[in-house]
Amino acid sequence: MTENWPPVERRGRDLISKVPQVTLAFWVIKILATTLGETGGDAVTMTMKLGYAVGSLIFLGFFAVALAAQVASKRYRPFVYWAVVVATTTVGTTMSDYFDRTLGLGYVKSSAILFVGVLAVLFLWHRVMGRIEFEDIVTKRDEVFYWLTILVSNTLGTALGDFTADDLGLGFERGALVFAGLIVLVAAAHFFTKISDSVLFWAAYILTRPLGATLGDTLTKPHEQGGFELSRIAASLVIAALMIVGVILTYRSSEEHVKLSELERDGLLKPH
Repeated sequence: MTENWPPVERRGRDLISKVPQVTLAFWVIKILATTLGETGGDAVTMTMKLGYAVGSLIFLGFFAVALAAQVASKRYRPFVYWAVVVATTTVGTTMSDYFDRTLGLGYVKSSAILFVGVLAVLFLWHRVMGRIEFEDIVTKRDEVFYWLTILVSNTLGTALGDFTADDLGLGFERGALVFAGLIVLVAAAHFFTKISDSVLFWAAYILTRPLGATLGDTLTKPHEQGGFELSRIAASLVIAALMIVGVILTYRSSEEHVKLSELERDGLLKPH
């Protein structure tokens, strides 16, 4: 695991890993991203009345462009990285709604199918690479599996959020509390058990999506459905602004890093 690297070498790995370190700030920005995915996806499909199929195509295009920029990058670039995350949440929102409503699969069937999909991607990732990463993403194969897992898990999370709020009758606010509680349990498992950090990371990652979905619906759904009936477009813009501020505040400038060439020259960065 990455936490076993010596401090200087860990810092060197940060320079070439293309994803951020997992900290509390990471999870706060991730929840904002998933909430934005819900409000932004609904703004396009419902407020703009483009429908789930057209909305999915639009956000798939956004995802393709953002992912191409991420893959082409040689190191972690925060705004590119989080743009891809937002793209997966918006695609997840519209695709999940398309499966659930347009195709008529319903929340239970689509959640089950997508859950199997997440497990299948993780299983294949482990078989191909011999491990499942979440911080030390430095190879193209790991990067492909990383983003595929995120895309499928964010689609699953949307379906889970709607299932909890609608089919279980908990509503959006109580649904958000359920998923927040589950995330707290995962965090407790990280500190008090020996469960693999990779397993706990992806469990938390999946759970932040339905949390964001229920939070987003709480903000924008009508009062009679338990929401605050805020404008989807206005809510999306405010959440996006908060995300940008969070990324700026947490990003460590390049001047604070030890140069990769210096680490290699001094023999402090071991080959992966």
